[in-house]
Amino acid sequence: MAKQAVERCSSSNRIACQAFTISETCYRYQPILADENAEIADWLIRLTDNQKDWGFGLCRDYLRNVKGFGWNHKRVYRIYRELELNMRPLMVCK
Repeated sequence: MAKQAVERCSSSNRIACQAFTISETCYRYQPILADENAEIADWLIRLTDNQKDWGFGLCRDYLRNVKGFGWNHKRVYRIYRELELNMRPLMVCK
């Protein structure tokens, strides 16, 4: 809403932020991790397609120890859950 007020009413950022009681830092924040999140998702999908019996722990260990990525485990797990890889159906062997 603050961005719309600045664009439509030609008010300053400071006044718009005060009117909507948000910080100017919040107003200016631009997320920069979308490309990296897509790369993490791509790696997780490829790993779980190739290694059906790997769970989150093995995927994370492979990405960190073999591939050398320093991504935070909480971030990788969040993306792992968003992709619903933790809900994979179990394979029943007969």
